[in-house]
Amino acid sequence: MKLLKISTPLLQNPRLYKILIPSFIAIILLATWQTAVVVSEVPEYIFPSPWAITKTLFQDWGLLSNALLFTLKITLLSFLMAIVFGALTAFIFVQSRIIETAFFPYAVLLQVTPVVAIAPLIIIWVPNTTLALVICSTLVALFPIISNTTLGLRSVSPNLLAYFRLRRASRFQILMRLRIPSALPYFFAALHIASGLSLVGAVVAEFVAGTGGSNTGLAYQILQSGYQLNIPRMFAALTLISFTGVMLFTIMSMISKLTIGRWHESEH
Repeated sequence: MKLLKISTPLLQNPRLYKILIPSFIAIILLATWQTAVVVSEVPEYIFPSPWAITKTLFQDWGLLSNALLFTLKITLLSFLMAIVFGALTAFIFVQSRIIETAFFPYAVLLQVTPVVAIAPLIIIWVPNTTLALVICSTLVALFPIISNTTLGLRSVSPNLLAYFRLRRASRFQILMRLRIPSALPYFFAALHIASGLSLVGAVVAEFVAGTGGSNTGLAYQILQSGYQLNIPRMFAALTLISFTGVMLFTIMSMISKLTIGRWHESEH
């Protein structure tokens, strides 16, 4: 007895399937939200509807877009700094167990210390506000790159490592041809985490700094909207932050797939 094969474009295209299902759920949630707010006649200054938030995005786009660019600048600068310092620290740690044992606890200390507690000190010590915000955000995103990259550099096949040593490969050759390729999946997993943490760190640092003027981010717009009871603008700024986080995660996923998707099973 032959089994009937059901062939639909949705089932044949997994990527389309992954996009349509979350989009369908999002439409249902937004429609439910809009209906509940309209039926209950909830004032906008208490809980705005998705339509009110969308209108505010268009009406205040000039203000919100500048704030978005500033927050995005802090996020990307801190993300790049976290990649550079995190990867260099991991390379140093993997060269010597003594160095890793001596300094890794201090990396953990940076991770467990709330950035809210040290951000005021950094803002006082660093005269340039933008640089202070970047440093605060970098500290938030640094640890995942250090820990994951160090783990990846050490997670090499013992047989391959013995073969490289048998062939009298130098430490640099082992690092470039064995350890780094083995660490790439761990490294890109760290980038997924650190990209979001960079955004979180940037927003938290902006909240702590509370600076006004032309160079202000989305966090400052949220604060100002709260003071002015402009709740639709607050939600609009929150929407832009969420959208930015999703876009960063998507970009990291695309880069990861393009880099290691052809040979590593984690991307299949």
